[in-house]
Formats: sequence, C-alpha cells, structure tokens
Amino acid sequence: MTELLMDAHFWVGVAFVLFLVLMVAVGVHKIVWNALGESGRKVQSHLDEAATLRGAAQALLESIKVERATAEREAAAMIANAAEEAKRLQAEAQVKLAEQITRRGQMAERRIAQAEAQAEADVRAAAADLAAQMAEQVLTRRLVGAKADPLIDKAISQLAGKLQ
Repeated sequence: MTELLMDAHFWVGVAFVLFLVLMVAVGVHKIVWNALGESGRKVQSHLDEAATLRGAAQALLESIKVERATAEREAAAMIANAAEEAKRLQAEAQVKLAEQITRRGQMAERRIAQAEAQAEADVRAAAADLAAQMAEQVLTRRLVGAKADPLIDKAISQLAGKLQ
C-alpha cells in the first residue's frame, strides 16, 4: 500500500475526485446547469422567433401571390374592356363619318339644286327682258308712222319693266 501512496497517478486521481467533490459542494454544477439551461432557453426562443418569422414571411408570400394573381386578372380584364371600348368607339366613328358624308352630299345636292333654280330664274328673267325689248321695238316701229296718244307711248315704255 505504501507503493500506492507513492504513485503519482494515485494522487492525481485523488485530487481529481476531491476537485469534483469540492465543485459539487460549492454548487458549480447548478451554476453550470443554469447557464446551460439559460443558453438553451435563449436558443429555443431564437428558434421559436425564427419559426414565427418564417411563418409570417410564408403567409406574406402567399398573400402577395394572391394579390399578384388578382392584379393580373384585373389587368387582363382592363385590357379586354379597353379593346372592346376601342372597337365600339371605332364603330361609332365610322357611323358618324358615314352620317357626315351623307349630310355633306345632301347639302351639296341642295346647293346644286339652288344654283340650277337661280340659273333658270336668271335665264327666264333675261328671256323676259329680251322679249319685252323686242315687243317694244316692234310696237315702236309700227307706231312710228302713226301719231299716237302720249299715254300709249308712256305705257309702251313702262311695258318692259312690268314684264320682268
């Protein structure tokens, strides 16, 4: 046994055991356990917070996907409505253009008819003037030789103005 007391390994073992007993007596194991437990709780709270944030991000991503799909459908509907509106406006413009062309054609025909009527009236007036002048000349030649009443001469000269 004396050999055992002289062996360095034995004393290292005894010192180690005493060290462990001293540590247990002082309560180091509780401090270490509490420190590890606190670290574990912090890590767990970080993991829980990360899971919560991941869930919120996933929900936000789904919400954005739904909004995007809705916006795309609305945009497609707006484009379709705009195309229909453009077709309707084009059809209305064509109808209005046809109506305007018809109105202008009718107006041109009325102007032509008025011009024709005016020309016809001018020709009739010129023919009436010419006929009155001719009648005056004929009557004047017939009556040159015969003395007539001054009232008849005056009536003949006014005849041209009354035939118009």
